Parts: sequence; structure tokens; C-alpha cells
Amino acid sequence: MQNFNKNGYQTFKQFFIPEELERVRGIVSDFHQSWIKDNQSFYQEKAVNSAYLTNPRYLTPRQRTELFQFLATKKLMSLVGSILPKGMFMNTQLFFDPVNKQQKNYWHRDPQYHLSLDQQKAALSGPEVIHCRIPLVDEPGIELIPGSHKNWDTEEELKVRLEQDGCKNSDDLLMSEKVPLAAGDLLVFSANMIHRGLYGNDRLALDVLFCEADPKLAEFIDGECLPSVEIMSELENAECFEACFRLKEGP
Repeated sequence: MQNFNKNGYQTFKQFFIPEELERVRGIVSDFHQSWIKDNQSFYQEKAVNSAYLTNPRYLTPRQRTELFQFLATKKLMSLVGSILPKGMFMNTQLFFDPVNKQQKNYWHRDPQYHLSLDQQKAALSGPEVIHCRIPLVDEPGIELIPGSHKNWDTEEELKVRLEQDGCKNSDDLLMSEKVPLAAGDLLVFSANMIHRGLYGNDRLALDVLFCEADPKLAEFIDGECLPSVEIMSELENAECFEACFRLKEGP
């Protein structure tokens, strides 16, 4: 994981075989259509993502089990473990194109929506949160600032990200790198780094978030999105979910 440690992201080409993707694509599409019906205004106005796919609200029990089985495959869990040796499941998100084709993408660090600037700086030292992005169709991908998972913003980056001094968070940044993605690829990147999604081609990307087993992060884990004991008994590797229950239960 040398590239991840240095740059904050790493791409694994054709990590998933077509049969694996086809299986999960149908489940994700069912979730997406149901979510749209319940969130029409938000979807039409500005939405670019949804979350909590493993919540029972939109999926059948069988679909939930199959989705958890997809997430808990040995190859994905081994990869996550190579970055976060004691990692735990945090959440799922689904990324799609905005309805308004003129809507611009935006630079951000994930923690900026709940942390002060000083806290955002401190977060660069951990605990780590990672996205495992699984594109279900070929798409433009994502744009990143390499190394920003450990390095604080330059003056330009901060002004753009926070829209200061007349800058917009959609303005281009000099040190960025675009990472196009094809169906079957896996992109792993730090939630701390400066990034923005690239819209187009009716993107549909499943993100699975994992984090270090730290009590400060437990509050972001929704218990309803975790598998039952019965579902965990059907998983190839349930450790990342078991870690959630241990942390939420406390000592």
C-alpha cells in the first residue's frame, strides 16, 4: 500500500469480476429508485449522493444479506486490513450525477462538515477513515490532491475549499490529479484528503467506508445499518462488523 501511504489513494484495476458487479448492481439500483421516490425534492434540486444502503428500509432481507456478503468478501477485507489492521465498517454511500447538468462539483474534505479548522488539521494525524469506491459503470471518476490526507491546504486550496476571497469550491486546483474509473475497479482513498467527484456518464458508484476502531468515530455508525447475528453467520469475514458492536457496547 505504498501509494496509499504516500498519496492518500490507490486504484486497483478490475478488482471485481463482472458476475460480482452484476449481483450487487441490481440491489443498488433497487435501493436507488426507492430512495429517489422518498427524496424527490432533494434529488431534483442538488443531490449527488445518498447513504445507509444497508438499512432495512429499502431492501428485502435477502438483498441485505447479499449486499453484506459482497462487502465482507475475503479479498476486500484483506485489502482494508492492509490499510487499517483493526478497521471496522462505518457506512455505505451511493454517488450519482446531479439532475441539473449545470451543477458544479466541489472540493472538500469529509471532516469539514462537522469539524472546525483546527480539528480538521488534527484529523490529519488520525484516526483514519477510508472510502472504498466501487464504480458500477465506467465513469470520469474522482479528482484528488495527492498527499492532502497528511498535508494541510495550501493558501489557494483553503480559499477554494471554503469559498473565501471570491473563490468558488468548484474552481480548478493546480496540484490535482484525475482518476478515471471503470466498472470493476476499486479506488481506496482517505476521507481526510481534498477531493471532488467528477460527474458524467450516469455514474453509479458504491462507496463503503471503513475506519479505525476509535471511540470518537463510533457515533457515526448507525446500528440499524449493521448486520444481524443471523446475517453475520453467513458472511465470509464478519470481523469488521463485529468490531462495531464491540466498540459501541464499550468496555
